[in-house]
Amino acid sequence: MNLEYKKYFNPVNNVGLHKQQKGSQSFADRSSHVDYVYTDEIILAVNVALATGRPLLVRGPSGSGKSSLARSVANHQGWRYVETIVTSRTQARDLMWQVDLLKRLQDAQAKQLGHDWEPYVNPGVLWWAFDSISARSHLESRGSGSIPVNIKMKFPDGTDARTVLLIDEIDKADPDVPNNLLKPIGELAFEVEEIGLMVEARIPPLVFITTNEERDLPPAFLRRCVELNIPPFDRERLFKIGMSHFNNASTELLKTVADVFMNYFSEHRAVGDVNAAEYIDMVRACLELSIDHKSAFLKDLVKITLYQKK
Repeated sequence: MNLEYKKYFNPVNNVGLHKQQKGSQSFADRSSHVDYVYTDEIILAVNVALATGRPLLVRGPSGSGKSSLARSVANHQGWRYVETIVTSRTQARDLMWQVDLLKRLQDAQAKQLGHDWEPYVNPGVLWWAFDSISARSHLESRGSGSIPVNIKMKFPDGTDARTVLLIDEIDKADPDVPNNLLKPIGELAFEVEEIGLMVEARIPPLVFITTNEERDLPPAFLRRCVELNIPPFDRERLFKIGMSHFNNASTELLKTVADVFMNYFSEHRAVGDVNAAEYIDMVRACLELSIDHKSAFLKDLVKITLYQKK
């Protein structure tokens, strides 16, 4: 049986290569400075998304590493990274471009309103992911070089680098938003209607879309995605995650905390709810409070640190 395949993405888990120092304020579920602990299933899903050009829909509970997966892939590949977090007010067009109607109203009241819509159009996250040069040029042409606060980017100005695009928490949007994204993501192009500009992808981005399962997603949207359910955590994977985050934690502490952590879940909560972010916070609390692996406080600490599901 052949256990190998051609991998466009083939990370090496250099556990401990990018570790946090004691007292670091880069919290677990939002840190981009640590090495992601991959499984074979995760690596295969990323490679399928790259091979097919389809978005990768990542499922899993909060704190399971859905968002940090996209950032880690971008870091490993040396690609640009663009992200936005969806809210209940987000519309599909907002992810392509937005029109600053407030500024247009202010200009109208000041009798400075012209016929050109270009000064009021702001590039959205898909515009930046498809063609950051065009997005930057548009901002500069209207006298603004600032990127909207709801868009986070790394290496936004490269011309040849591929882009990893993260659309986070898609399930918070109205049900029609996912389906309305199928055309621009599938065709890698869209037209900015107000100014008649066609935005086309210079290089197809690798698109990650995450869901916390707060709302069912449309079947048509699901059929167009590669799906990945973040695998449940076990003691060994938690230990590796701890090793990747902390260079000042002893092996005994990391393993003991993982044991206490998993035992608590087996007794009080579903093992499928195991959350890596909570594990890392528990290790961080031990380090900051000088609680070692033999401490009687560990059992109390796990009750305090973890979300108490009723």
